[in-house]
Amino acid sequence: MKIISWNVNGFRACLQKGFSDFFASANADIFCLQETKMQPGQADFSPEGYHIYYHSAQKKGYSGTAVFTKTEPLTVEYGINGTHLDEGRVITCEYEDFYFVCCYVPNAQNELKRIDYRMEFEDALRAYLTELDGKKPVIYCGDLNVAHNEIDLKNPKTNVGNPGFSDEERGKFTELLAAGFTDTFRSLYPDTEGVYSWWSYRFHAREKNIGWRIDYFVVSNRLMERVENSEILTDIYGSDHCPVQLTLRAATSLSAEIPSAEVLHSPVCRLSTIREQAKSRRRIRCGNIAECLDMTVIPA
Repeated sequence: MKIISWNVNGFRACLQKGFSDFFASANADIFCLQETKMQPGQADFSPEGYHIYYHSAQKKGYSGTAVFTKTEPLTVEYGINGTHLDEGRVITCEYEDFYFVCCYVPNAQNELKRIDYRMEFEDALRAYLTELDGKKPVIYCGDLNVAHNEIDLKNPKTNVGNPGFSDEERGKFTELLAAGFTDTFRSLYPDTEGVYSWWSYRFHAREKNIGWRIDYFVVSNRLMERVENSEILTDIYGSDHCPVQLTLRAATSLSAEIPSAEVLHSPVCRLSTIREQAKSRRRIRCGNIAECLDMTVIPA
């Protein structure tokens, strides 16, 4: 399965810069957008074979998200548990074996003028993702507007405290990972430097590769075994961001047999139950289970 996420910085503008050709050649199973800056019906783009979902901001020409998916979701929800609907920032699609969450996290703005709203949004979103993760694994992606560590931007020293690299924003991303999620790109490429997803339009920043990695695919820890690759497509133009791409291996019966986070943390979950599952199926990889329960793995 191939999933692509892209902050297009205005969908109608991006359509004039080769978006349709890239979309067709990518042939993604799910393709999501952030910062569409449009209302439904304002873009002439209806790719055959895709179900299309837009979530637009009440303010015209601002924010907005969209999802194009080959497989029709079981359910589609907008916002965060019925809140944060006015800026069109979150779309959740439920599939058979995972939740997919497309998000455009609000920018804290110059001098961190919007940091309080950003913190509220982050807390609500983390609680929401954790709730979903209790039911089935989560794929969370989009423009998350934070460079987590110094390796994730060209000039960390001169950007300390700036929006996208403040202690507050970085701390919230750390909290998200601690809640049971993995930054797929950094997990696969822990030491890779100089690979970014956003560049300022000023000072020839992209030409000089003076950028930030602020676009992500974050997944439930137990879904990492299905992650084949997580890429940043730096050769694709059309926005001040480039697309990011996640490739998943096909789901197997193994995935369905691994208990959900909710079950793993339930007081009724006992070590004997896990042992019986391991003995009977022989295929369960117990590493994640052992980590969750703080126990020693029983070899299969």
